[in-house]
Amino acid sequence: MGYTTEEGRTQILDEAGAAADQLSIAIAALGEAYEHLDESAGDRMEADLFRPLQSAYGQLKRTHSEFAQRSHLPSRDFPAAPPPAPEDPRVSLEHAADAIQAADEMIAELQDTLLPVEVGDQELRGGLSGTRTVIAPLPERCDEFVRTLGR
Repeated sequence: MGYTTEEGRTQILDEAGAAADQLSIAIAALGEAYEHLDESAGDRMEADLFRPLQSAYGQLKRTHSEFAQRSHLPSRDFPAAPPPAPEDPRVSLEHAADAIQAADEMIAELQDTLLPVEVGDQELRGGLSGTRTVIAPLPERCDEFVRTLGR
């Protein structure tokens, strides 16, 4: 079944927005974990996980809004995910890893549809690829952080 250019671009925006929502959930989960860590572990988590995640989230939101503007389609707001219920930092880190992995898979599936090639543009493709490059190693880093927590 075919689609119009506008339908394809709307689908890109919807799927990129859903991936950004997952990254927001991961940021909230890392924030929750941070609250329960000592200063040293918190600093390490901030450098290894939070900063790259925040950067990727910003890049994906920018990619979304700029593509919407270039396509003359409405952009959307990206409200921060609500903080999760207080829990063990290990569980929060696992939730963050799951959300990051979900976002990476969503972007990969979007790229596999070829919509970014067919109805997107170079800037969109670069933004999606750049986001994936940053977030791809983060679930493993979360797992490593959990393994070394308390050592």
